[in-house]
Amino acid sequence: MAALVGFLMASLLLSCLVSTSYGVTFSSLQKTLVVSASHQQGKVLKAGEDKITVTWSYNNTFPAGMDSAYKTVKLKLCYAAISQQDRAWRKTDDKLEKDKTCQHNIVSRPYSPSNNNITWTVKKDIPTATYFIRAYAYNSADEEVAYGQNTDARKATNLFQIEAISGRHASLDIAAVCFSAFSVVSLFGFFFLERRKAKSAQLK
Repeated sequence: MAALVGFLMASLLLSCLVSTSYGVTFSSLQKTLVVSASHQQGKVLKAGEDKITVTWSYNNTFPAGMDSAYKTVKLKLCYAAISQQDRAWRKTDDKLEKDKTCQHNIVSRPYSPSNNNITWTVKKDIPTATYFIRAYAYNSADEEVAYGQNTDARKATNLFQIEAISGRHASLDIAAVCFSAFSVVSLFGFFFLERRKAKSAQLK
């Protein structure tokens, strides 16, 4: 009997260790959060300037109290499938600790089942790409236990584009134009003076 109890305890411990080593997988999470993002269709958002409003809540089609373990919600800006192609550094992995889909944090808040929203200004360091919004619910151990997103499972609907800061400023563009114009005028002036000198030499 003691041997059987010891075997069962060892098996339980082993299963816990295996579970911990594998970590949380995206496929194990239920989509219990409803997420929406307001953005003008077709408009490209500019990093450091434009804003997007995100709302999220518990999906009431799931049983009441199922969200009792939810302690925190974290919103993330995630790459759409079209912006992950041929980019290994953005690849999706079922193991969340290895997943590179959602690299940009938007906000972290204590969990509330309803009336959640935020108006977020796109950060200046966000690269040019096509995105969607995903929300993860975390338990008291800071482990993902549920999620929601404003797109479908294929990450192909309700997407929006962000254009990164180019690094160029209007003042630099104006200076470049002025310098180019000055160069052209100087070239014509030099050409005109050379022709006058040539004519003067011929008259002599």
